[in-house]
Amino acid sequence: MSCATAAITTLKRGEPARIRPRGHSMKGKINDRDFVTGAPCDPAALVVGDIVLVRVHGHDYLHLIKATDRDRFLIGNNRGGMNGWVGPDAIHGVATRVETSRGGRNLR
Repeated sequence: MSCATAAITTLKRGEPARIRPRGHSMKGKINDRDFVTGAPCDPAALVVGDIVLVRVHGHDYLHLIKATDRDRFLIGNNRGGMNGWVGPDAIHGVATRVETSRGGRNLR
């Protein structure tokens, strides 16, 4: 079970969710232990640069949309790593706000 399990369940109910991701792959956009608010989304409205809660190859990530191709999304981190292409059903929600110890900022 990932740390995102509760957030994914909440997003599937159509409600906003908060998650506190661990790691450094998104450093500069989301830092280790920042609070991130996510919202359910319409995959058709997503654009390159959006941060999404997504399942890629059986793992949940809070990563960037790096490219789109019709109804597919290339997912990667903020350090140049790529996770792979996913369809719209793999995307659970989009990040709308990041809160750090120094304050918060809206993403959308």
